[in-house]
Amino acid sequence: MPVNISITASHDGGNIELQSQSKMILSQSSNTPRTAECTISLKIRPDVFTELEKVSHMQYFSFRSFVSGLHSNNGDDFDSITVRYEILNAHAVSFPYAWPGTTICYTSASLEPTDDALWKRNLTTGYVDGKLTWTHTHISNGSTFFSYYPPYTYNRHLKLISDCASQMFVHGSPLAEYNPSVESLGKTVEGREIECISIGSGRLVAWIIHRQHPGETMAEFFAEGLLHRLFGLDGPERANALDEVTQCILTQYRLYIVPCMCLDGSVLGHIRTNAVGANLNREWATVHDDYEAPTLSRSPEVYSVLKKMDSTGCDFFLDVHGDESIPYVFFAGPVKTPKWGERMMNLHGYFVSCYQRANSDVQKEFGYPPPDSQVKTVKLMNKATNQVSNRFDCLGLTLEMPYKDCATNPDPDNGFSPQRAKNLGRNLVDALNGVSSFLRADGEFWSVFSVEDSFVLPKEPVLDNIL
Repeated sequence: MPVNISITASHDGGNIELQSQSKMILSQSSNTPRTAECTISLKIRPDVFTELEKVSHMQYFSFRSFVSGLHSNNGDDFDSITVRYEILNAHAVSFPYAWPGTTICYTSASLEPTDDALWKRNLTTGYVDGKLTWTHTHISNGSTFFSYYPPYTYNRHLKLISDCASQMFVHGSPLAEYNPSVESLGKTVEGREIECISIGSGRLVAWIIHRQHPGETMAEFFAEGLLHRLFGLDGPERANALDEVTQCILTQYRLYIVPCMCLDGSVLGHIRTNAVGANLNREWATVHDDYEAPTLSRSPEVYSVLKKMDSTGCDFFLDVHGDESIPYVFFAGPVKTPKWGERMMNLHGYFVSCYQRANSDVQKEFGYPPPDSQVKTVKLMNKATNQVSNRFDCLGLTLEMPYKDCATNPDPDNGFSPQRAKNLGRNLVDALNGVSSFLRADGEFWSVFSVEDSFVLPKEPVLDNIL
């Protein structure tokens, strides 16, 4: 049986197109194992064309490499095959400047939650002559998945919703007093339910949305960590294991959580857009005369969430994302928008400090520099954080997690892993607890904050040699 490699991207969220496979070079000697080598050339499939931005975004990829014929014991026995994978159109992606320092993710296990820890980083990854390349030696038959970041599948999404819903009806569960609920706010373009999970008996209303950009899969790992803590799903006792801080915030807040905004795009393997090419984080308001947003036909995800938000109000808003280039966990705020001032600025600084105390991956120094002027900011009022924080005069932030390793706590072999994203989601509970008494406080409440709790205007890092 000859050695063979098959490339597919038919799994949920898969994205790749096979271009060519070189002839295998076979090598052997009397003293070494028999090995084979080849090069596999690939291309990333672009998203649907985006009418507003006039571009077909692309960056995310995920595919399965299936090897057969090793150790066949038929005279053509080979012990391994070393493959050089190359993505030919890496130079044409939405953020080509993000490739340097990127290490792709791989696993020979499954895409099930129980195998999250088995994802590793390929340290041979490089960006050379416009191609993203890496080398992997397959030593056994079977599957290896390669991804820009590990997939969070639609089946896993449905299980997350189901797990939370099932906890609501456990006899004697402490959740009952917090009135937990799962509801559909509407349907996506392709007919998937836009689920929203709510819980809490408090007067403060918090909205946390995830994965507006579907290829930013770390955002839904974050959502899983958050929901597992809120619903007592972390420990062996499950719903009977709400920790003290969780119980505290459930008496302070009513939380509305959308685990995945862009369900269609996530299934299709897109990086930025839904099924009809809408970049959801540019659909929160009409800022161009010839482009209405949001609409039920093009961006029902945003339309439905915003409609519900208008009915509940909002005292705290978090939009959870991933960033391709910057190797840090960081926050972006509505700087220079009409409602930005001392109150919002100090709330932002204090909240991030609370988060830092709970999770050392969080830092303040690096992030997105704010727009140069308020004139430029007006054109960005179609972004979720800018729109919601001004619509409700509330603390609103965008959380960004890295595709790369996290420079605050480097771990080259694992990078910023799904487990770290889940931990960051769990620790949102601690940060919400810290900031709760100030969200609607009167007067110059920030006078009691320490210098360490100040807002820091972020700067863009120099990326060379950070990691």
